[in-house]
Amino acid sequence: MGVMEIIGIAGSVSLLAGWRLYLSIFATGLAMRLGALPLPEHLQSLDALANPWVMGIAAIAAIAEFFADKVMWLDSAWDAVHTFVRPVGGALLALAIVDPSDPATQVVAFLLGGGAALTAHAGKAGARGVVNASPEPVSNVAVSTAEDVVTAGLLYVAYEYPYVAGGVALVLLALVVWLIWLARKVMRRLFARRPAGTPPNG
Repeated sequence: MGVMEIIGIAGSVSLLAGWRLYLSIFATGLAMRLGALPLPEHLQSLDALANPWVMGIAAIAAIAEFFADKVMWLDSAWDAVHTFVRPVGGALLALAIVDPSDPATQVVAFLLGGGAALTAHAGKAGARGVVNASPEPVSNVAVSTAEDVVTAGLLYVAYEYPYVAGGVALVLLALVVWLIWLARKVMRRLFARRPAGTPPNG
């Protein structure tokens, strides 16, 4: 497996961790335990994710996140709590993927993995804040379910087809940037509806 493929996998997993950290951990561990993801020797450090205790804790957290993420405003509170958790988790996942014999690469992977997870988290939290502004709850559930499906599907693609993992990472990054831009645009419109200095009742 080439360097670019490894970087692609690390980038994809880190970005997905910014959306669904616990699902990323559990799905990866389950696939390894079932033998669906035979990893090269330099990725064997990810075997820790197949540990029953790690999988069990990740599964419980993933179920809690599944339901919390579909309740209006509770999802935003959940995202706020995970502002520090997801970047660290994404950084550690990226760290586990790169060659452990190269300390410089590990430092770069840790920093970039944390940055990618934080960027994805920011895009998700911003977009969800916009969705929560809608008076009906259907859009919230639909967006959350789409995130579940996309995360599981792209995680499988990244590991099963490492040569396209880089493309997956680029698409995810573009999507995240677009979500951040969209959320910023919508929020500016909301705040621009009332002229500055106008009293609430005026």
